[in-house]
Amino acid sequence: MTPRTSEQDDTGHQGAPDHDWPAGAQPLTRYVERGVQWVRAFDRRRPLVWDLLLTGFFVFAAFIDVVGGGWHHIAANKDTPLWLVWAMTTAFTVPLLWRRRHPLAVYAVMTLAALLNTWSGAILQAALTQLVVVFNIAMRLPARILAWTYGLIVVPPVIGHLRHPQGSWDQQVVPTMMSLAIVALMGIAFRTRQEYLASLVQRAKQLEVERDQQARLATHAERTRIAREMHDIIGHNLSVITTLADGGSYAAAKSPERAAQALTAIGTTSRQALTELRRLLDVLREETPEAAALAPQPALTDLDQLIDGVRAAGLPVRSTVLGRADSLPAGRQLTVYRVVQEALTNTLKHGGPEATAYVEVAYGDDGVRVTVTDTGVGGPRQPIAESGGRGLSGMRERTALYDGTLEAGPLPHPPGGWHVELRLPEEPAP
Repeated sequence: MTPRTSEQDDTGHQGAPDHDWPAGAQPLTRYVERGVQWVRAFDRRRPLVWDLLLTGFFVFAAFIDVVGGGWHHIAANKDTPLWLVWAMTTAFTVPLLWRRRHPLAVYAVMTLAALLNTWSGAILQAALTQLVVVFNIAMRLPARILAWTYGLIVVPPVIGHLRHPQGSWDQQVVPTMMSLAIVALMGIAFRTRQEYLASLVQRAKQLEVERDQQARLATHAERTRIAREMHDIIGHNLSVITTLADGGSYAAAKSPERAAQALTAIGTTSRQALTELRRLLDVLREETPEAAALAPQPALTDLDQLIDGVRAAGLPVRSTVLGRADSLPAGRQLTVYRVVQEALTNTLKHGGPEATAYVEVAYGDDGVRVTVTDTGVGGPRQPIAESGGRGLSGMRERTALYDGTLEAGPLPHPPGGWHVELRLPEEPAP
C-alpha cells in the first residue's frame, strides 16, 4: 500500500496544472472541469477536512436510515437487534476516514460487516459504502489485489441469498456484482487518466529541460563564434598596427619618410578594422536576415590584400597559389582565409624582426591544402593542443567544422621557424 500524501486528491491525482482550453470547447465542459479542479485543489490543501466531510456525509445518511427506520422496508429480517444494526452502520461508515491511507484494512472491516449484514437479514443501505473502498483500491493498488477483492466482496450477497431467499438469485447477486464491476472500471479509468496526465507532465518537463539545454548550447556556440570572429578581426589588425608603430618609431629619427609611410599604413589598417568591427556589431544588434548579410565574410579573393597588409607591416611574405578556387564554397574560403590570417599574425607577434613567411595554397580534386611557414626565431609558440589562447584554438575549431586536419608546430633547427598546415577535404556531393 502507498501512503497518501498531501499532494494527492481523492482520486490520487497529483495536481497536474490546469490546461488551456481549445477555442471550440463547450462552456459546460469548462465549468465541470473547473469545479473538479477546485475540489482537487481543496483536497490537496486540506486533505483531512475533505476526508472528514465525506465520511461525515455517509455517517449522517446511514444514521438517518437507522433512526428513521428506513432499513425495515428492505430488510429480510426486521427483528435484527438494534445494537447490531448500529454496530454494522458504524463499521460501514466510520472507517471511510482511512479509506485512502489504508484501503485494505478498511475493506476487511467492511467485509466482516457485510457478512453480518447479509447473515442477519438487515440488508442495510450503508453497505453501499463498499463501492467507495473498491474505487480507492482500483485507483491505488495492483490489479491482482483488485481481482481477489472483487471476488471476495461478492460472497456476502451470495450467503444472504442462501440464508434469506427472497426473489430469484439474479435479483440479489447480479446487481451487486454489476455495481462493483462498474465502480472498479471507473477506478481503473481514473487511474489510467491520472498516469497518462502524469506522463504528459513529465514529458513536458523533460522537453523544457532539453529546450533550456539546447538554448545554452546554442548560446555557448554563438559566443565562441563571436569570440573567434572578434579575435580574427581585431587581433590581426592590432598586431599589424603594433608592428607598424614599432617600425615607425624606430625609423622616425633616421628616415622620416618611412615613419610617415608607417603612420599612413596604421591609419588604413585601423579604418579597415573599425569597418569590419562595425559590421560585426550591426549583425549582433539586428535580428533581420538583411543584417546577417553585413557580416564580414572575407573570401580567397581578399587573400592578396591580406598579404599586402602584412608586408606593409614589415614582414616579407612570399605566396604561391596552385589551382583555382572557383568551386570552393564560401565557408571553406573563409576558413582558409582565417587560418592564413592567424598564421601570419602569429609570425608578426613571435617571429622577430628578421622573420620571413611563405604561404602556399593548393587546390586539387581531393580538397584544398594550405601551408604557412616562417623563419621566425622569436619567443616560443605552443602547439595547438597546449595553447590557451584563442588564435590556434580558433583555427582548430574552424577546421573541425569541415572535417579537416590542422597541424602546427616548430620546424627543426636549423633553420628553425614555425609551420602551419591545413587540409580541407572536398565537399561531399548532396
